[in-house]
Amino acid sequence: MRSAIVHYWLLGMRGGEAVVEALARLLPDAPIYTLFYDPERVSPFLRSRVVNASFLNPFRRAYRSLLPLMPMALEAFDLREYDLIVSSESGPAKGVLVSSQSRHICYCHSPMRYLWDLYPAYLHEWTQSAFQRALMMPLTNYLRLWDYASASRVDDFVANSANVQNRIWRAYRRESQIVYPPVPVESFYNGASDNYYLIVSELVAYKRVADAVRCFSKTNRRLKIVGQGPQYQSLRAMAGPAVEFCGRVSGSSLRSLYAHCRAVVLPGVEDFGIVPVEAIASGKPVIALGQGGVLESVPERNPQAGFFYRQPGEEYLAQALDEFEREESHLSAPAIQAAAARFSAAHFESAMRDLIFPMRLLQNLHKPPTTLARVTP
Repeated sequence: MRSAIVHYWLLGMRGGEAVVEALARLLPDAPIYTLFYDPERVSPFLRSRVVNASFLNPFRRAYRSLLPLMPMALEAFDLREYDLIVSSESGPAKGVLVSSQSRHICYCHSPMRYLWDLYPAYLHEWTQSAFQRALMMPLTNYLRLWDYASASRVDDFVANSANVQNRIWRAYRRESQIVYPPVPVESFYNGASDNYYLIVSELVAYKRVADAVRCFSKTNRRLKIVGQGPQYQSLRAMAGPAVEFCGRVSGSSLRSLYAHCRAVVLPGVEDFGIVPVEAIASGKPVIALGQGGVLESVPERNPQAGFFYRQPGEEYLAQALDEFEREESHLSAPAIQAAAARFSAAHFESAMRDLIFPMRLLQNLHKPPTTLARVTP
C-alpha cells in the first residue's frame, strides 16, 4: 500500500513525536506531512524521513497564533496517491482531505483541548484580556464546527487511553480502540535519590506548573523543572530559590534526572501522559492530580507508585507530598519499574500493526487499491 503519515507539527520531541517515529518504523516508505517542521528540533530518525511541511511553515515561530489558518493548510495537502493515511492528532491533523478510495486511521492523543475540554478554562481563567476573550469566542466556535465536521473524514479512530476514548465520544460521537503510546521503558534506570523532585512538562497554563512552583517555594523543597513554553518567564518570577529551571535537556540527561529524583510531580491533567510512564520505568513514584490518563498508567496499589490528590491546587499538592514522604521508605523501585513494561514500544507496534494490517487486508494485498481500501477490520 502507498501510505502517508500526517502529524500536527514537528517542532520538538515529545510524546506525539514518539508516536510518529513508531508509525514511521511501521510504515517505512511513508512520507510525513505536517503543518510546521523544524529539522533542528527533531530526532535524526525523523530528519532522515521525507517530510512535507505546509505553506505556513515559514511562519513557524508564531505557530500558536496561526490556528485559524491551519484547516486551510491541512486541506491544501494533496494526498490522492495514497491508499492509507495515518494521522497523529491533538492539533488539527485529522482534517486532511483524502481520496474516497483511501483509508484514514486517526491516532488521537486528544481532541483539541482548547476547543473542547479546556475551553472554559482558557476563556475564563487563562485569557486575561477582555478583548482577547471577545475575539476568542467566535473564532473557537468556527474551529469547533470544523473540527467536528473533520472527524467524519476519519474511517477508524484509535485513542491513546480510556480517558481520551471518552473524550473522542463526547466531542465527535465516534467509537475508538485503545492503543497506549510507545515508551522506550527499557532505556530508563533507577538510581539513588538526590533529594529533589522533578517536573517534566511544557510550560503552558493547562499543565498547572504554577501550582507546583508556589507549593515548593513555600515549603522550600527542592524542585527541578525540565521544559520550556510561554509561561517560562512568569514561573521564574514567582519561583523561590529551591526551584531550578533546567530548560530543554538531552535524552541522557533526562534519564539521569529521572533516575536520581525522589519522585516526579504532575500538577495538571494528562491525556495519557508519557512522563508518568517514564517515571515508573525509572522506579520513581508519581505525585499527581488524580484525574485523566495518569489513573490508567500509574498504580496506587500492588505496587504503590502513585500518590494522587483529587482537586487542583497547591494546598492539595502539599498534602500529597506529605503522604508520599511518610510512605517513601516502604516503596519498591523494582516493583514500580515492572509496572511500566506494558507501555513498551513493542506493545504499541504490535497493536498498531494489527489495526493497520488486519488479516483481511493481508489476504487481499494482490487486489487493486480500490478493493483494498474498502476492506475494514
